[in-house]
Amino acid sequence: MKCFSGNPVSDGIAIGSVYVYTPFQYTASESYVNPGDEAAELQRYEAALRTSDAELDVVILRLQRDGDDKAKIFIAHKEILADEEVDGEIRSAISDGLTTAEYAVYSAYSMFARLLSTASDPLIAARGADLTDVRNRLLRILCGKAEKNLSQLPGKVIVVAHDMLPSDTATLDRSKVLGIITEIGGSTSHSAIIARSYEIPAVLGVSNATHQLRDGDNCILDALEGKIYVQPDARTVAAFQEKQVAFLSQRSITRTFSGKDCRMADGKRIHIGLNVGSDENSEDYNHCDFVGLLRTEFLYMHSDHLPTEDEQYQAYARVIAHAAGKPVTLRTLDIGGDKTLEYMPLPKEENPFLGNRALRLCLENPQIFNTQLRAALRASVTGPLQIMFPMVASIDDIRSAKAAVEKAKHELRQEGIAFDENIPLGIMIEIPAIAEIADLAAQEVDFASVGTNDLTQYTHAVDRMNPHVAQYYQSFSPAMFRILRNIFKAFRDAGKPVSVCGELGGNPMAVIPLVGLGLSKTSMSGSGIAKVKQALSRFTGSEAREIGEKVCSLATQGEIMEYLKQVYSKD
Repeated sequence: MKCFSGNPVSDGIAIGSVYVYTPFQYTASESYVNPGDEAAELQRYEAALRTSDAELDVVILRLQRDGDDKAKIFIAHKEILADEEVDGEIRSAISDGLTTAEYAVYSAYSMFARLLSTASDPLIAARGADLTDVRNRLLRILCGKAEKNLSQLPGKVIVVAHDMLPSDTATLDRSKVLGIITEIGGSTSHSAIIARSYEIPAVLGVSNATHQLRDGDNCILDALEGKIYVQPDARTVAAFQEKQVAFLSQRSITRTFSGKDCRMADGKRIHIGLNVGSDENSEDYNHCDFVGLLRTEFLYMHSDHLPTEDEQYQAYARVIAHAAGKPVTLRTLDIGGDKTLEYMPLPKEENPFLGNRALRLCLENPQIFNTQLRAALRASVTGPLQIMFPMVASIDDIRSAKAAVEKAKHELRQEGIAFDENIPLGIMIEIPAIAEIADLAAQEVDFASVGTNDLTQYTHAVDRMNPHVAQYYQSFSPAMFRILRNIFKAFRDAGKPVSVCGELGGNPMAVIPLVGLGLSKTSMSGSGIAKVKQALSRFTGSEAREIGEKVCSLATQGEIMEYLKQVYSKD
């Protein structure tokens, strides 16, 4: 029996045979045509565009007929095919550089995909996967290869792949997929998101998995611990069958918490928010008390132009309508540095995480900021809305942002356009400099939300996207819990609400000490709501306070994790 390890991203246990998925792969190599042949090469490229577009039409029609909302993935792919910047890059490479159509397509799409896939925002990074997907379709057609997908699996299998792109998961026959193993990808990758949404056990980042595992291998996928057992003996299989039954039973119990109010064992009420990254409706709105984070970047990333005031107003109003009276927290544009827009070129920065992004970028581009603020203010009359500024580093930042809001308000008054005059204004606390003066910040704003992802990164001086220093990215460190304790106290003393909207706030193991340290509301993706509600239901407020103070007294993340595991294992 062999055992491999990876990153568990979707809970569960799968027991079955392996199916190694090997889609079309293009071996990149510089290749050129002779002068005079570029016209024929352009014709090959244009024919591939037409064929690709036709294939996408067939997929879209099938998905729409089946009522599958993933049709929008392929509608986006058609838009990418028509993108003038990418198309222009390819045509220029063929006409001026005399490259083959294959190499021109590969180079152009790979360049743009690389720019996006390194983004810290998962929504933006996902666009990189879409570009890679479109690239691969074009290359397959240019190479004269037939389409291969996951719609016709040989039976119920554990799928092993290098990666899973949007088109792979869209054609996935869910009824036959027991589990997913990939060689690359993390918790925010497309594969992970899809696996969690379908409740398919998944372990990603398994080195050389497509070569170490073979078709038909008997396999146990333990996505609770991140372990993969190949050709297990009968005793091991029996043990994991029992573990699987226990897990499914527990998951069934967990689901019952989704629609309930979140209350601790002593009745203490904790308010649960939803993080939203689009203006589409979702069942998750029914399971939350508020929208703790509306990421407005989706409007900018899914467009070939700066969204107009009306476009933004309509999108924000749709989210408010979906929330059905529950407060919505709109985060202003958080882009810049590693998060680029094709139609808004930004200077290259050596360290984009410390560069000109988010609020800094908005203050430098007052017209863009003003357009968004006007749209948000107009939307505020359709339902409860509050505005939150990201990447705040100083009191000056806060005052500048508030001044921009006042300017937008003045304009709307002059134009006779209604808005909520008392709309709450808040900040994200994700930079240690503002965390250290949280008491002063609390006097300037109506509320705050802690972005624990960036706060961890800046506190520990580590690029959270760099695998070489991943061990230094410690969101469970004593430093983090102590910083959070101070933030919570500062806002509590000021009588102002504070929440957490980073990954830590949706982690069942972290949420108990956070509540113990003073947190009363937290926000997360929909998939985490039931788990957090269930975790909180097991502890009283006094128990949480004891756990929170104990965590702050420990010296290392390892000690904290071990202590919390013991706490959570209690009957």
